[in-house]
Amino acid sequence: MQGFTFNTVHQILCATGSRHQLGTTCQKLGISRVLLVTDAGILRHNLHQDALDSLHAAQIHVTLYSDVQADPAEQVVLAATQLAIAAGVDGVIGYGGGSSMDVAKLIALLANPNQQQALPDIYGVDKITGQRLPLIQVPTTAGTGSEVTAVAIVTTGATSKMGIVSPRLLADVAILDAELTTGLPPLVTAATGIDAMVHAIEAFTSQHKKNPYSDLLAIAALQTLDRHLQTAIHDGSDLVAREQMLWGAMLAGQAFANAPVAAVHALAYPLGGHFHVSHGLSNALVLVAVLRFNLSNAAPLYAQLYRALEPQIQGDELTLANRLIERLEQHMIDSGLPRRLSEVGVTVQDLPQLAQDAMQQTRLLINNPREVTEADALAIYQSVLL
Repeated sequence: MQGFTFNTVHQILCATGSRHQLGTTCQKLGISRVLLVTDAGILRHNLHQDALDSLHAAQIHVTLYSDVQADPAEQVVLAATQLAIAAGVDGVIGYGGGSSMDVAKLIALLANPNQQQALPDIYGVDKITGQRLPLIQVPTTAGTGSEVTAVAIVTTGATSKMGIVSPRLLADVAILDAELTTGLPPLVTAATGIDAMVHAIEAFTSQHKKNPYSDLLAIAALQTLDRHLQTAIHDGSDLVAREQMLWGAMLAGQAFANAPVAAVHALAYPLGGHFHVSHGLSNALVLVAVLRFNLSNAAPLYAQLYRALEPQIQGDELTLANRLIERLEQHMIDSGLPRRLSEVGVTVQDLPQLAQDAMQQTRLLINNPREVTEADALAIYQSVLL
């Protein structure tokens, strides 16, 4: 077996109602003044109140930052960091979807009084040199896996995104409480669930850092997500399905945190940047087309994944690989998500720019099982336009 390194969070607390333990968790980490990072939707639905009650009961001073938006921009990170510094916080909680948790990671780093690096200094892989403040992550969606990843994505210009990748961004504690996800609308449940499936598939086929530990997690994640996605979409109150989706998304997050994602994400990011399509939906829109593009190189791995879903099925590798793709396409149909770029406002005139922007995602494209050229990216976008 080839040697590998596997990194993940220090502790995972997975239990119904575990949000009520936020206060005691802060105390164990030595946090007395915390910044709670979330978004306006969480406040609107009052999903943060139990967290506040737990923190106040533990006599933790709370500063609330709720201006996180999807695809958070640099100025959001910087504004939240300034708030944290002014409040003298000694810990950070990310409470929401992937955007809130990504912002929380960066605040925990940049608000450290001993921090010498600025945000532009840390874009890329393993550029962080300083330490962060204690960090707790609480996901309210089941998709990004950001609670257990060492990645934060920031919008750096009008449409471009940059990634920050470092084990120093891994949280001290991830708290998974499925009750926080029962109110997610069906289409959000679908998009985030398929996003998690993408993480599992791309981790399993990653050309760099693929390892046996990530493979085990990716397979378990895909099995779990495949089994429970449609129930979670169509019966959002089913707590068992919600808990399994949250668990599966976390497993997929651990997998791709150590065996990084590839072309699906590279082609999805420009859709988010230009058309403000959610990350999960962006991934879903290009998933099937990218997998078909990869078939010539990845069929054996796709076949392994399908056998994990249907152990009794016999067939050659190409047949089973195609069945995996068909199964994912059926999930898209059953979920009710848009399946064509034109449905989210993309026109044929937009495609060359999207393809050009996708080529900038070199840290992702190098992980793809098949090399992707700009012409290939354009052809993939064209295949899912109408």
